[in-house]
Amino acid sequence: MKLKKGSVTLLVALPLLLLAACGNGNSSSKSNGAVDKNNLASKQVVNWTETSELPSIDPSIATDQISFDTMNNVGEGLIRLGKNNKILPGIATKTKVSKDGKTYTFTLRKNAKWSNGDKVTAKDFVYSWQRINNPKTGAQYAYLYSGIKNADKIQAGKKPVSSLGIKADGDYKLTVTLEKAIPYFKLLMGFPSFFPQNQKVVEKYGSKYATQSKYQVYDGPFTLQGWTGTNNKWTLVKNKNYWDKKHVYLSKLNDQVVKDTQTGLNLFQGKQVDQTVLSGTQVANMKNNKSFFLGREARNSYLEYNYKKIKAFQNVNIRKAMSLAINRKQLVTNVLADGSTAPKGFVTDGLASNPKTGEDFAKEAYNGEGVNYDLAKAKKLWAKGLKQEGKKSVTYTLMSDDTEAGKKTAEFLQSQLDKLPGLKIDVQTIPYKTRLARSAKGQFQLVITNWGADFSDPISDLGLFTSDNSFNNGRWANKEYDKLIDKANNADANNTQKRWEDMVKAEKILMSEQGNAPLYNGVVPQLINTKVKGYVYNTAGVPWNWKGVYVEK
Repeated sequence: MKLKKGSVTLLVALPLLLLAACGNGNSSSKSNGAVDKNNLASKQVVNWTETSELPSIDPSIATDQISFDTMNNVGEGLIRLGKNNKILPGIATKTKVSKDGKTYTFTLRKNAKWSNGDKVTAKDFVYSWQRINNPKTGAQYAYLYSGIKNADKIQAGKKPVSSLGIKADGDYKLTVTLEKAIPYFKLLMGFPSFFPQNQKVVEKYGSKYATQSKYQVYDGPFTLQGWTGTNNKWTLVKNKNYWDKKHVYLSKLNDQVVKDTQTGLNLFQGKQVDQTVLSGTQVANMKNNKSFFLGREARNSYLEYNYKKIKAFQNVNIRKAMSLAINRKQLVTNVLADGSTAPKGFVTDGLASNPKTGEDFAKEAYNGEGVNYDLAKAKKLWAKGLKQEGKKSVTYTLMSDDTEAGKKTAEFLQSQLDKLPGLKIDVQTIPYKTRLARSAKGQFQLVITNWGADFSDPISDLGLFTSDNSFNNGRWANKEYDKLIDKANNADANNTQKRWEDMVKAEKILMSEQGNAPLYNGVVPQLINTKVKGYVYNTAGVPWNWKGVYVEK
């Protein structure tokens, strides 16, 4: 996340237990999930931090983790995902699946309301899903719908949005028709891109819809207040119309952007915030602190080349040389020093295991290419590539987020790549929201970007680099790679082992051809007030679920 599109069909062939790791949970919860009110502090307010701005609260448009974290707590879909991505009740009270796995019938609860008092109905889901799949919306996450009847054709402009495989039978019955069975389809129903939207509200606000908190309505545990679309502070307030409000304990969660980790640490130690992200030496200094929490992520930071804008990047020797000049071990150990690890490839360590042998995908697919450091070889390939391109020297601009980690990584890459004779790297650090927008439009030469798996399957990562994927911002393309991903999603979809082999081969091509240059597997080391309980943290998909958070006495 940041997330993706393309010909990917969502077929999760691995146990859900691989999906997540949780936070400290409801340590004072009763067996039914309720919290003992005798353990609650009189003031149920938590002060949270983010490292970047909130880009969007539109389920059709959002593509990033901060947006999805927010929407996951102010919104709700057919189901809700809890600890270890366990499927919990959401707007749907009952789900019936046909024998062939192609038809899902959801019964919706009658007491679900939007924050403006409107009922949440099956029509809200139909409208939202059609809006996301409508090519005019430009929803990058529409790829998630691939496999639902007519979704691909609608997105290609070959079918009307009304033909999408979703139908409302009255207000409280929803039927979804698939083109083929999709294992763990219900898991996707807890992802914000499948949340309902209130048509009346969308049409009322028009172009202003979801651009500020006041131009949106909410059906989740909280409502969003105080977000203007550009400011660095906002508040999640308990939703008085939420159907399960008795199990929402916080009155408020105040959120603010704190980009500098030293500032964040000072705020935490001064008890002005209850959570903050750490970096560098802070991690070593605080790892034994009782408030320390290491949020592991199925997230890869990588260097993306713009193949359309820079012709030289189409030269594999140029790409390989640049990647070989990067010492990733030095990056994670001496520069980031936050627990991040050097990658074996694009798919992160520990995301998925071979269903037959149990071997980790990243280890099995590693072929010794794409992530190694060899400056001498890099210089030879660089000289060869420059000669092939008829150039003696080049200057490229490297774009990155203006966060501390973004700046450190960019400066390190600049120092590494400048060692290649004739190469000069200019660094451009910009706000996260701006970087996302420019990346999506292809307005970059080189960019440091991140990708987090939406579910625990290699296809969640590998599908990003098919030639027609809207998140393939650099526009790398390889016909054999496309064929392998297509086989994994279609011809071999029901053959677990063949499908796995397709994905291993695809990963090897991606690394051998240096479609991108993986930099590190990310983590989020942080401090969380020990009195803050009940949060759920998942490594894949949307990380934070604050519904059950409470402050202990």
